[in-house]
Amino acid sequence: VQLQASGGGLVQAGGSLRLSCAASGRTSSSYIMGWFRQAPGKEREFVAAISWSGENAFYADSVGGRFTASRINAINTAYLQMNSLKPEDTSVYYCAAKTRYGSAYYDNDKLYDYWGQGTLVTVSS
Repeated sequence: VQLQASGGGLVQAGGSLRLSCAASGRTSSSYIMGWFRQAPGKEREFVAAISWSGENAFYADSVGGRFTASRINAINTAYLQMNSLKPEDTSVYYCAAKTRYGSAYYDNDKLYDYWGQGTLVTVSS
């Protein structure tokens, strides 16, 4: 599976962005789609994940209520809608696919098998 993330950019605090992650290749297998981010000098952290069916979504406490994960399997694309952005949301955002363990361990980046290249989100104050 190859992943291509897009949609990052510069936005003012309080604004919104929608990230997309297009999957190609062996997309017939079910996978959890996760979103992670990494700010300069910091560890990569979990942001959100969505199950294959789209019925279950999981969020880090720092983004709950502001970010929404979704997916449309028919077009092999996942989204991360980010509202009420804060300067501390500034990071490179990555999408990743996890093919093992179902929805378990959704926040463990080491269990994700495929990663996109990252897209930069900058939130100005």
